[in-house]
Amino acid sequence: MKRSGTADLPLHYGHVPLWLAERMSKLGLAIVETIAMEFSTSEVISKLSNPFWFQSFGAVMGMDWHSSGITTSVLGALKKSVNPHSKELGIYICGGKGKHSMLTPNELLFVGEKTGLDGNNLANCSKLTAKVDNTAIQDGFQLYQHNFIVDNKGQWAVIQQGMNPNSKTARRYHWHSQELKSFINEPHTFIYGENQGSILNLTANSAVKSREGILELSKESPTKIMKEMQHLAMPAHHDVRMENVNMKRLGAMLWATHENNPEDFEELLLLKGMGPRALQSLALISEVIYGTPTRFEDPARFSFAHGGKDGHPFPVPVKIYDETIDTLQRAINRAKIGNSDKIEAIKKLSEISRKAEESFTPNSNFDALIQKERNESYKYGGKTVFGDAKPPKNKPINPSNQLELF
Repeated sequence: MKRSGTADLPLHYGHVPLWLAERMSKLGLAIVETIAMEFSTSEVISKLSNPFWFQSFGAVMGMDWHSSGITTSVLGALKKSVNPHSKELGIYICGGKGKHSMLTPNELLFVGEKTGLDGNNLANCSKLTAKVDNTAIQDGFQLYQHNFIVDNKGQWAVIQQGMNPNSKTARRYHWHSQELKSFINEPHTFIYGENQGSILNLTANSAVKSREGILELSKESPTKIMKEMQHLAMPAHHDVRMENVNMKRLGAMLWATHENNPEDFEELLLLKGMGPRALQSLALISEVIYGTPTRFEDPARFSFAHGGKDGHPFPVPVKIYDETIDTLQRAINRAKIGNSDKIEAIKKLSEISRKAEESFTPNSNFDALIQKERNESYKYGGKTVFGDAKPPKNKPINPSNQLELF
């Protein structure tokens, strides 16, 4: 087993309003169910252990694209929606934030009783991952959340998060059972975080002698700068900026969904009737489901599906969100009775976008794109934690004079 990664995120206080939490649960379940159906439960576990994918997953669900709140909110929504279907799906989500994290071992014992898995071994893995990230890696982050996700084959992922009040950041740690060989010798597949200087890392290869002679630690002070952290730190700024997004990928997706109709592509005929804005959201969700790991290097791009609850990059378009959930759920239900045509159409959406990238040259009208989304947000039932989106006070732009976005 190996820790699959970590993420450094700016601390973000606040709450998830009920109107968003309910939708996050429904969309999260639909995405997880589709991945399990199209691939396997092992693929769900693998994706959750990837910090880039997890951040993109949270962004597509309308959470603030860069903040620490994604971890608690997304896992809370998934536990609420997935666990009632655990027997059918073959996926169990244990643990949580604060006192709920302490219940993880007992929850895993219960999972063992229901599935025939070794609950004691799973509980031991839970305790060891927490101990490594809280004690063996003395990086100044105190764990306050611990979630253990396991499938009925025994594959598991751990996602846990610590807080550093001095730097006002959180660090999320990801583990994946498939890649774990040792709990004490470089166990993580990834650490998502910002380089904050030297840390005491007793799991590094370079600390073998230190582990063997633990009483000599005060003399040896084994340290290592975690190289992964140099690449996976989320910025402190709340707004989405052009440098946070792969413009070629975003622009190609917008061209494919706004400049074409579903009937223009034979593969998309079953999505006929969906408007360009709904197709935009569905295309990004399609990528979350079917995209390869290299597609998630810019999590902010996925906030262009359903915006963000604090209004960045734009308010959450509730009507579009509901249409997305309904379309995906109906596709799942059709697939369950042998009609996978609609699921295939959703899959083709992201494939068409990727193909469009080959000859696509983006422009720099990024701010115009965000302003357009904000101006039109009221049409789609736009909401933030501050209230409902309002029509723009200025006169609408004449379409013939509007800046080209693609």
